[in-house]
Amino acid sequence: MGLKDQFQDKAKQLAEKARESARAEASERSSQVEREAQSQPQSQPQKASEVFDDNFDK
Repeated sequence: MGLKDQFQDKAKQLAEKARESARAEASERSSQVEREAQSQPQSQPQKASEVFDDNFDK
């Protein structure tokens, strides 16, 4: 096996490892978002004008 082949194999391994890490991280983030959404009560979002009015005096 040549040096070039070794580098290509190592690059493929590292790329696969990076993809797996990205998938795991995305899965963890989505789980975290789900948990947060379930723990918080649903409320009506404020209109932008209400937020502006509330923060205008600050």
